[in-house]
Amino acid sequence: MWRFPLRKSVIALAVVLGILIGVGVFTFNYAEGLSYFSTDPKACVNCHIMRDEYDSWQKSSHHAAAKCVDCHLPHETVPKYIAKGQNGFNHSWAFTFQDFHEPIRIKPRNASILQENCLACHTDMVHELVRGATTDKDAVRCVHCHADVGHGPVR
Repeated sequence: MWRFPLRKSVIALAVVLGILIGVGVFTFNYAEGLSYFSTDPKACVNCHIMRDEYDSWQKSSHHAAAKCVDCHLPHETVPKYIAKGQNGFNHSWAFTFQDFHEPIRIKPRNASILQENCLACHTDMVHELVRGATTDKDAVRCVHCHADVGHGPVR
């Protein structure tokens, strides 16, 4: 007698899991999820909101030297994939529920990553200028003066 309800529970669980996995696989495929594991800047324009940033990056001084991930993600493997995961979840949530600012704006955590990457690539040039002045919450960021270097309105 006890086997029949257990069997129904197992079937119900299998159906629910099948639906969840199916929806997840469909969504991942529809959103071109595998492209986000690459370093190809075209992955960033899977979302229409990034088109202006991508177009201006192609005309920027950094086009030949840096891709999106070089500036916007940590260079170390584990922190890079943690940031990718967090950004992916946040972007998916924002675009699904239409809860984002347009034009898109960088958040403080990602601005910190960007600052660290600016300094990492240009340390020989700026090490005396910014020595110890980058961790304060009111510190001037590289993009304060160089906002259009990576992308932005091309002058």
